[in-house]
Amino acid sequence: MEELYTLEKEVGRGSYGVVFEGHIAKTGKKVAIKHLPCRDPECIELYLQELWAMRATAKNHVNIIALHSSLLQTGQRSLKPLRKGKLPLQLVESVLKGSVGQDRGSQSNPRRRTNAVSRLQDRTNSPPSNSPYSLTPQRPPKRARKRPSQRGDEQPGSMRCSALWLVMEYCDGGDLNQYLLSRPLDAHGNHSVVQQLSSAVAFLHNLGIIHRDLKPDNVLVSVTPSGPIFKVADFGLSKMSEGLVDGNLTRKHFSSTCGSDFYMAPEVWGGLTYTAQADIFSLGVMFWAILERITFVEEGTTQEQLGAYVCKGRWLMPLGEALWENADLQLCIPMKWKRAAPLPTPPGPAMCGLLFDMLSSNPDSRPTADQLESRVRSALKEDSH
Repeated sequence: MEELYTLEKEVGRGSYGVVFEGHIAKTGKKVAIKHLPCRDPECIELYLQELWAMRATAKNHVNIIALHSSLLQTGQRSLKPLRKGKLPLQLVESVLKGSVGQDRGSQSNPRRRTNAVSRLQDRTNSPPSNSPYSLTPQRPPKRARKRPSQRGDEQPGSMRCSALWLVMEYCDGGDLNQYLLSRPLDAHGNHSVVQQLSSAVAFLHNLGIIHRDLKPDNVLVSVTPSGPIFKVADFGLSKMSEGLVDGNLTRKHFSSTCGSDFYMAPEVWGGLTYTAQADIFSLGVMFWAILERITFVEEGTTQEQLGAYVCKGRWLMPLGEALWENADLQLCIPMKWKRAAPLPTPPGPAMCGLLFDMLSSNPDSRPTADQLESRVRSALKEDSH
């Protein structure tokens, strides 16, 4: 291995794995290192999707989190760097067979399962409460989601390929929720967020990648002297299209119900097949919340989050769910009058019109990602006059 990495502390934990802050031993450069234990085929399939999507984006867009390298843990004290353009065959085989390969020798000394990998010096501690690398979408228990199941007959450490490690760029500004909600209202900054994220999603869709879990938690912030750079991250639920239909993704259909409740499109809520336009709806929810600083606290959590919604009595209903129940529901954009001061300048007429289109209950009425990028620029320019 050309570069060795040192783990400093844990900065995020979820159902699928753990993210650490680390450094490249030779250069001292700070990186984020995601540890994904290979427990069962369903987990592994998600890992391979994330790896493939991140490799496809490589370091080609400033608003997409960059993958530096990936490594496969093949034993208690061995890491194998993965070659570019190649998927680990052992993990692919596990997905195809529906079972995880067993390593007989690894069961001889179960106590060694907790040992740190020698080539990753483990100096970890507990994650901070405001971790910018949250891996688990917080979802109310009322709706089932496609989740990897953990099998009781498979023990950690008894696998031939025990874990996948992803080494990524480190973002020091936290996630979008933490960054924006910890700062004063800034219309210019909000416009920058909207422009950068629309550019990122246009880039992904042009590569045939549908994120399927766009939300503020999955946007990380890199603070630079010239200003913050917002980066789409966490491709665990992403899907890569094998080919465009009629030259775009709006004809390519997917069926797995996944995402986070407050950002899911109506067609996903309804269990219908959906296209890349579901990402556009998720961005619409985020953009509305960013431009008007609309927040909520999801049931069972204490963290304030950016997100638009519909009030139904004492309850907050996700926009997608409300539009699935009533496709003719009239949204109030802007809704400045509903909230207490201080308030940001409400979006102008052109941006309001764009938000209405992004949040349409009909996916075909939403702009494509390419159209969105150009319309965001023109709407902000028009409203500035």
